[in-house]
Amino acid sequence: MELLELAQKRYSVRKFDSKPVEKEKVKSILEFGRLAPTAKNLQPHKLLVLQEKDSLAKLDKSAKVYGAPLAIVTCADLQQSWKRPFDNMDSADIDVSIVTTYMMLEATRLDLGTLWVCYFNPEVLRNEFNLPEHIVPVNVLGIGYAASDAPPSPGQGKRKPLEETVSFETHNWM
Repeated sequence: MELLELAQKRYSVRKFDSKPVEKEKVKSILEFGRLAPTAKNLQPHKLLVLQEKDSLAKLDKSAKVYGAPLAIVTCADLQQSWKRPFDNMDSADIDVSIVTTYMMLEATRLDLGTLWVCYFNPEVLRNEFNLPEHIVPVNVLGIGYAASDAPPSPGQGKRKPLEETVSFETHNWM
């Protein structure tokens, strides 16, 4: 499948089948995350893979993954992330988001559904999984087989035309 087809195929699944994700697929998804580019190749991401019922129940206290049988909590290690020297901007969130995108696209290639979740309580997540202070949860990726009655939401594939988001040589955003 071509990359453009993957991007067009992917949608936010909000109802998952209970079928577990096969180990070889989990490994492939994690490998794609490992290959993702990060600032200065520092790889400041930490991935908390949740598949057991107890772990997913702990996650439910903070984030809703709509019954996904696999969830990956993508975290940033602030002690390892690159900081831009001019303004000390931390690349951690960007790096972790690139890793999440790579994993999301690989899951789609493997005919799995995904849901990128940023609406969660980080303190609850931190407490439930005993995350150290320098490890910051950035997002949660729910993964699994989409339920047969879980089509894309209306408007899911809507995108603004390029003219609204792209300018050449000088900006025209107001």
